Amino acid sequence: MGKTNAKDYLGKEVYVKIDRPLGSRHPKHGFMYMLNYGFIPNTISGDGEELDAYIVGEFEPVMESRGKVIAIIHRTNDDDDKLIVSKEGIEYSDDAIRALTEFQEKYFESIIIR
Repeated sequence: MGKTNAKDYLGKEVYVKIDRPLGSRHPKHGFMYMLNYGFIPNTISGDGEELDAYIVGEFEPVMESRGKVIAIIHRTNDDDDKLIVSKEGIEYSDDAIRALTEFQEKYFESIIIR
């Protein structure tokens, strides 16, 4: 299977399997997940793992979710794009996305793609 292009998912409805629910800790680095975080099954990202996704608009820990991809965080110093999936299809500004994902994205340089 070839690498998945994150841009192909912009504006689309997706299913996300959550492997790091809201409030859980990163297994290696110890920081807390302030959003549900997971992956799109049967995809391959630049890091060789599935394409990752943050769920915005979901305020309880969940094990799976569906929503619309409203943006992509494209890390410029790491080959591992992150989808921003809105639970209710609500739009979030770039500033809001940066604030919501800062707990993990502060360690990387990135641009937001719409």
